[in-house]
Amino acid sequence: MWPWEHAVVGYLAYSVCCHLLFRDSPSGLEAFAVVLASTLPDLIDKPLAWEFGVFDAGYAIGHSVFFLVPLSITVGTIAAAAGRPRTGLAFALGSLLHPPADLLYSYLSQGIVQVELMLWPVETVVGHPPSRGFLESFELLFGRYLSELLAGDVPTYVWIQLGLAAFAFLLWLYDGAPVLRECLLGGKRLLPETNGSRSKHR
Repeated sequence: MWPWEHAVVGYLAYSVCCHLLFRDSPSGLEAFAVVLASTLPDLIDKPLAWEFGVFDAGYAIGHSVFFLVPLSITVGTIAAAAGRPRTGLAFALGSLLHPPADLLYSYLSQGIVQVELMLWPVETVVGHPPSRGFLESFELLFGRYLSELLAGDVPTYVWIQLGLAAFAFLLWLYDGAPVLRECLLGGKRLLPETNGSRSKHR
């Protein structure tokens, strides 16, 4: 799955969790945490594999449950100590949903279940050493993805992804557009302070 698809799945899951458990919408910090955490495995493994050649494939430590579970517990403990337990929950949910989502994607797109994607270093994904850098690899794979879409031969799982993205966008609007909302509120607070400081200097 592409990083933005993981972000969609992560936000959907956490928002639904918030409405069911807390009868509330995600805050800006929680929304940021779940989106960051849901893309974190790719942000770790893809550059390490494609750019630096540390791994043969872009599924290694960042996708491993042996890394993500302790990381989620650590972040959750720190967040709880800081009085923001829901932010810790958002991070844990986003990061821990990433590997199963990749497993589901591989099954829907290729008909295979690659459990090894989430079991590094006990099991490793067999791949070829990267011959291109990170940007070149991204451009190649994204080009293939766009070609499929533009050719009109859109697989069923892509339609599902597009439907989830549309639903996530509508849910984000219903939640009050977290992150954007906080940025706009912060900007409004800064404007009076800026205008006030200018009037004092006059």
